[in-house]
Amino acid sequence: MPSSPPDSTSPRPPETSSVPGAPARARRSWAGWAGFSGLLLLAILVPFFLFADRLEAAARGLLASPPPAAATALVLGGLLAGDVLLPVPSSFVSTAAGGLLGLWRGTAVSWAGMMAGSALGYALGARAGAPALRRMVGEAELARLARAAERHGPWFLLLFRGVPVLSEASVVFAGAGRMPRRAFLTVTALANLGISATYAALGASAARLTSILLLFAGIVLLPALALLLVRLPERWRRAARARGAPPR
Repeated sequence: MPSSPPDSTSPRPPETSSVPGAPARARRSWAGWAGFSGLLLLAILVPFFLFADRLEAAARGLLASPPPAAATALVLGGLLAGDVLLPVPSSFVSTAAGGLLGLWRGTAVSWAGMMAGSALGYALGARAGAPALRRMVGEAELARLARAAERHGPWFLLLFRGVPVLSEASVVFAGAGRMPRRAFLTVTALANLGISATYAALGASAARLTSILLLFAGIVLLPALALLLVRLPERWRRAARARGAPPR
C-alpha cells in the first residue's frame, strides 16, 4: 500500500541513515544522559545541604530589596534569548523571573526571551543546517529528532521544548528542515508559554514561601520529568520491536 504523503508543515530532516551499531550508541546515549542528570543533581543538591542557611539568608535579602524590575526583565530575557548559543540554565532563569518579577510579569519576560531564542535558533538552522545540528547533539540525537518530526509533525517541538539541550536543538532542526514559519511560531509560542508559566509559578511560590528547597527541587525535577517523557516511550517501542510486537 503506498505511504501517505508527508505533512507539508513537517521539517524535512537532514539525511540520517541507519548504520551498524546504532542500538549500542543509543544505549550509550541513554547512559550518558543518566550520568549527566545524576551529576547535575549532585552539583545542585550537595551545595544546598552544605550551605542551606546561607542560601536561605541570601534569598531573603534578595527578595527584601530586589533589583529594579526593568533591569531584571532585560537581563533575564536576554539570557533566555541567547540560550541557543550560550550554556544558559534556562529553567533556573525562568524560575528566577517568577521569583523576582511575580507570576504574570515573570511569565511574560520568560516567554518573550524564549521566543527570541527560538527565532534565533530557527535562523541559525536555516543558515547552518545539518552541520550545526551534528556539532550540537551528535548523530544519535539528530536521528531521534528526525524520527519525532516524522511521527508528530510540527508538534515534535512541543515534545522537546522542556528537555535540556534537545530544546535548543529542536528549533535549530526546524530551521534546517525549512519548517513553515507560521507552524513553527504557533507551536513554539504555545510550548514556550506553558514552560514559562510553569517555571514562573515555581519561582513565585518559592519566593512567597522563601523555600530554596522548593526552588532547587523544581529546577532539577521538571527537566528530568520532561526527559523521561521523551525517552521512555522510545525505549518501550524499541523493546516491542525486539519482541516482535507491533509498536504503539
